[in-house]
Amino acid sequence: MAANMVRFRGGAWGPLRRFGLAAYRKYSSGGGCPNVPLTSPLPGVPKPVFATVDGQEKFETKVTTLENGLRIASQNKFGQFCTVGILINSGSRHEAKYLSGISHCLEKLAFSSTAQFGSKDEILLTLEKHGGICDCQASRDTMMYAVSADAKGLDTVVNLLADVVLQPRLSDEEIEMTRMAVQFELEDLNMRPDPEPLLTEMIHAAAYRENTVGLNRFCPVENIEKMDRKVLHSYLQNYYTPDRMVLAGVGIEHEQLVECARKYLLGVDPVWKSDKPKQVDKSVAQYTGGIIKLEKDMSDVSLGPTPIPELTHIMIGLESCSFLEEDFIPFAVLNMMMGGGGSFSAGGPGKGMFTRLYLNVLNRHHWMYNATSYHHSYEDTGLLCIHASADPRQVREMVEIITKEFISMAGAVGEVELERAKTQLKSMLMMNLESRPVIFEDVGRQVLATNTRKLPHELCSLIGNVKPNDIKRVVAKMLRNKPAVAALGDLTELPTYEHIQGALSSKDGRLPRMYRLFR
Repeated sequence: MAANMVRFRGGAWGPLRRFGLAAYRKYSSGGGCPNVPLTSPLPGVPKPVFATVDGQEKFETKVTTLENGLRIASQNKFGQFCTVGILINSGSRHEAKYLSGISHCLEKLAFSSTAQFGSKDEILLTLEKHGGICDCQASRDTMMYAVSADAKGLDTVVNLLADVVLQPRLSDEEIEMTRMAVQFELEDLNMRPDPEPLLTEMIHAAAYRENTVGLNRFCPVENIEKMDRKVLHSYLQNYYTPDRMVLAGVGIEHEQLVECARKYLLGVDPVWKSDKPKQVDKSVAQYTGGIIKLEKDMSDVSLGPTPIPELTHIMIGLESCSFLEEDFIPFAVLNMMMGGGGSFSAGGPGKGMFTRLYLNVLNRHHWMYNATSYHHSYEDTGLLCIHASADPRQVREMVEIITKEFISMAGAVGEVELERAKTQLKSMLMMNLESRPVIFEDVGRQVLATNTRKLPHELCSLIGNVKPNDIKRVVAKMLRNKPAVAALGDLTELPTYEHIQGALSSKDGRLPRMYRLFR
């Protein structure tokens, strides 16, 4: 018997205590039931009882609206820590009547001194007592103040958030430090080897020229010194209002969050209190298309023993749709199907090699250093774009390869590649939603835009329903628009905007032929 023994947790005799010595001898020797498949229950063994999820309702997002218009959204999640924050319908897209760059400065000023807390250090020490960290992020359409801390410190966290958002001191010293931080970030943006953030700014400016999401997300150099308390207060009194805010929390009980919101966010007068009528920009994004070029010497971007080669970067985009439209899901699947990345992948050979930009572009044209698809979506518009980079002498050929890929999107969609893209999108969605801060942002952004939240299983169901005809339909609609183009680097070989537009209007995506007597 000793030869047949298998050691289990709790000692070798654990199985014998459960099933009896005779039964163990019979089945462990293989002589009793030699042909019983593993899928069949063993005779005499009790039927197992598995743990089950006690209904879906426990994990749904709950939303409550207070008398002042503030929305409170929460989702309970097992764990000791919670993530709580305030999201505001405010961002660079709302700065048309103000100095450009206010949101950028407010992001840097976040979690500084307030009416209750004398300095940033005091705020950090308060959070430290609850194992907490804080962050503020400004985007084109949303400001997000967030804290992750022990759930037992919820009252302190909501009190702190209310004070940070509604009662900032904005002292002269803090504003001066912010000016320096903004100046440094702008210098870093122009010097960093990765040009993607700069190209993203340029493609938005080209696609939505001087309106809404096309307005600069970063503070222009000429506006840095103009930022003062008066300018910031004039903006805050219009956009930091309860009806434009959502208090979102993950990992806490909804009733507890509502109670804290009533205590600290209801009937509180902000420091910029004013009786003036609010002047809120309700402009809808107007897609214009166009080109923005920035001639720049990229030869010294990365010096050293193994410098990055001098490259020219191109980003070509077309209008897609807003995240509120049904076509948003097919566009998300299309973006995943295009995929792409750099010619060198840290994941090793085979990583992401099944997407179109790998199969059709990077695998066939070794001289291209990058080909990546991006999808930016907002409440009233969206932008699908491809970023590519290569040696300045091969820019024209690179642009033609990208325009061909846009045209081929409208062609046949293979069942296998579509299923792979859908599975990859579902996988990415579910893996991201394993993270509590990501759930928090998802809850806050969805409730801010729609007053409700689509749960992950609903989104997965919508992704699964996407058919090849859906992809063809959204691409045909997208290709009817004028392109938006951003170009950075040595642009000697860059085709004209009219030629790029002509290629995207043709059947094969080819640029018009050019004949030169002299080179």
